[in-house]
Amino acid sequence: MEITNVSEYEAIAKQKLPKMVYDYYASGAEDQWTLKENREAFSRILFRPRILIDVSKIDLTTTVLGFKISMPIMIAPTAMQKMAHPEGEYATARAASAANTIMTLSSWATSSVEEVASTGPGIRFFQLYVYKDRNVVEQLVRRAERAGFKAIALTVDTPRLGRREADIKNRFTLPPFLTLKNFEGLDLGKMDKADDSGLASYVAGQIDRSLSWKDVKWLQSITTLPILVKGVVTAEDTRLSIQNGAAGIIVSNHGARQLDYAPATITALEEVVKAAQGRVPVFLDGGVRRGTDVFKALALGASGIFIGRPVVFALASEGEAGVRKVLQMLRDEFELTMALSGCTSLSKITRNHIVTPSELNHSISRL
Repeated sequence: MEITNVSEYEAIAKQKLPKMVYDYYASGAEDQWTLKENREAFSRILFRPRILIDVSKIDLTTTVLGFKISMPIMIAPTAMQKMAHPEGEYATARAASAANTIMTLSSWATSSVEEVASTGPGIRFFQLYVYKDRNVVEQLVRRAERAGFKAIALTVDTPRLGRREADIKNRFTLPPFLTLKNFEGLDLGKMDKADDSGLASYVAGQIDRSLSWKDVKWLQSITTLPILVKGVVTAEDTRLSIQNGAAGIIVSNHGARQLDYAPATITALEEVVKAAQGRVPVFLDGGVRRGTDVFKALALGASGIFIGRPVVFALASEGEAGVRKVLQMLRDEFELTMALSGCTSLSKITRNHIVTPSELNHSISRL
């Protein structure tokens, strides 16, 4: 079967992967309402395309934290990629570098920061979970710095792991031949079998539930890298992020894996953008499956988007070639959306190019 869009990789991944692994990547929290809503909320935003504009040349390039990349489509941190494919994060890093875009490496990667750096040049961010043992965090941040990573994406929505029922049913644990590579020498790389989800038990034992705004300041004291606060969905937390020195914000609900019935990220985006007032860039992850989704996020004020599940499903299906293809397909779709909307560069994409459900209802009520 010829793959013509990124969503088609999921069915292939489901056939190829062990049930426990597929379910881990695919599932959300509890009723999975937010998981569905992350996608469906995009489908309710409509376009207001402009016509008769010369779109013979279209520029997709952008700058993120001072780094020039080929497009506003980047790779989100997804854990344990060697469960999907033997090359795991190596393949993803090479694909991102080939596409001249940013890869974010998960704290819970099955390849270390040094191993990913060894794949060659590329702009890479490091996603950080804060462990109870701050020495571990400090070591990890320093290693990421030394390995040439350019920013820290601090995940702030996981003081406890969301209730992922598929993982409980499957007694999820990391396959015995894999470890969380960044913690291997610290006796924190193993995940034991548990009566429910091995990952939930690991998080309960290791991750610091007392994490607060003062820790964002602490993180700044141990690194010169810019810190992106990942997991913001409200104006209040946007303002606090900026007050506490965040270099950027990632609107994220953790792929709908934490708090079910949290809003879709595309729904929360505009509130965050308005609160940020242009002081820091705002990014989005969650539910992006089409180039049209990328355009909608940018029209609502995002500086770029991150994709997660499409990467691991493509990785499971076709390895590095699959990840390259996902990035290329999204790029091509996004470029086409720009052309058909009458936009020749990212700066030309405005709020006037879309209509949200509330605006549609308002228009109808006036008729």
